[in-house]
Amino acid sequence: MTSNALESQGPPEQALTSESEPQDLVWLDELTPSQIVSELDKYIIGQDDAKKAVAIVLRNRWRRQRVEEEMRHEIAPNNLILIGPTGVGKTEIARRLAGLAGAPFLKVEASKFTEVGYVGRDVESMIRDLVDISINLVRADREYEVQETAGKRAEERILELLLPVSNPDPEPPTGDERPHIFVAGPTGVAEEQEEGVLERRQRTREKLRKLLIDGKLEDREIEIEVSQAPNIEGMMIPVGGGDGLDHNFTEMLQDMLPKKTKRRTVSVSEARRILLQDELDKLVDMDEVVNEALYRAEEMGIVFLDEIDKVVGLRGGQGPDVSREGVQRDLLPIVEGSTVSTKYGLVRTDHILFIAAGAFHVAKPSDMIPELQGRFPVRVELQSLGEEDFVRILQEPKNALLEQYRAMIETEGAKIEFTDDAIAEIARIATELNERLENIGARRLQTVMTTLLEEVLFKLPEAGTDAIHVDPAFVQDRLARISEDEDLIRYIL
Repeated sequence: MTSNALESQGPPEQALTSESEPQDLVWLDELTPSQIVSELDKYIIGQDDAKKAVAIVLRNRWRRQRVEEEMRHEIAPNNLILIGPTGVGKTEIARRLAGLAGAPFLKVEASKFTEVGYVGRDVESMIRDLVDISINLVRADREYEVQETAGKRAEERILELLLPVSNPDPEPPTGDERPHIFVAGPTGVAEEQEEGVLERRQRTREKLRKLLIDGKLEDREIEIEVSQAPNIEGMMIPVGGGDGLDHNFTEMLQDMLPKKTKRRTVSVSEARRILLQDELDKLVDMDEVVNEALYRAEEMGIVFLDEIDKVVGLRGGQGPDVSREGVQRDLLPIVEGSTVSTKYGLVRTDHILFIAAGAFHVAKPSDMIPELQGRFPVRVELQSLGEEDFVRILQEPKNALLEQYRAMIETEGAKIEFTDDAIAEIARIATELNERLENIGARRLQTVMTTLLEEVLFKLPEAGTDAIHVDPAFVQDRLARISEDEDLIRYIL
């Protein structure tokens, strides 16, 4: 739960993949619900019911792809609601699920939407955002496939800039255009001299290539041509007409206007980055990328609607107000299945998976409008986290919170060790604070750890490389005064 980035994995039997690298979806065929739960266990402590539910949902999407086409269109996604207090792992479960699937994943707060007629975000904007994410995923896959080719092309262009051709071979004149030149000396001397120049040039080029590969020319400056997008500032652009329209019109206008080029003097390392991206743009077929991305968004997309309980309930207060029920009615056609217009084309939402989550302290899922309730047939309740869970969260997950602090402190040449009793004391204090104050779940551990190691992290650069030993006395010394003072608790912890 404390990890922020998915680990890059290579072999098919390893589940999680990096967001920055292309995801290979073939091996998902072998990922059973129990294996999905095992992968989620690496990052999330407890919540077995929720893990089981989302594992079945993910496997059902794989099963749907393998039934007959006529039946496939009839199978609706198993949208689900995760019910539980903040900080128990609702968002993390959805995020890790998307990482396992290699699917376009969007997390959005339901409370940011407003009903039609009010200033605010249109509910259809989340589908447009999902398509943008899908485009980026597919483009990253395609760029990864042609990375080597693009790198070689960029290298050749840099070599041409480092060793420019002073006299490119022109086409030889023919007929009456051939000049009358009298060559003094033996016949063929000119040709031999030209061959010698070409050989020397080729040897020089290969020497430069070796220096370039070895990274010894990174700081040398060269001049390159960089294309610039046309400047449309000050031009009259229509405003309004739906979320995303202005952006689409601006992009269309930029495509219509002629592009300009500008010569810049940059280092070789910067030129490599610019030219590599230029070559990738040439090699990647964007029409193919868009087609694949729209398919992924429609068939594999996952939208995580957080704080769904904030739009559940009756209208409150006096005077103009945004109706919560109105927001639900705007969400209904999107979840139910409709066609949304995006700058890449029309996208159907019939088979996009929607995962809603909320604390539901005041409202209940049954307070949602009946039509929307029916679109979330699976409901799972997550349990509050206790002291034993906090002890496990601090140590067991991959890239756990304690491991993060160890890694950061090691960058300064020092080491830190936590005793088992100290970890138990940290968990006890975090649990006690959640009971006395607002229960923010596992996020309280981050607050406690930040306060606990504040002095250590501040003095670390000048403190030397002595090992730091954290025991119960260390924890109580740093936190006891704060945890016992009610005024300090509210402001610090």
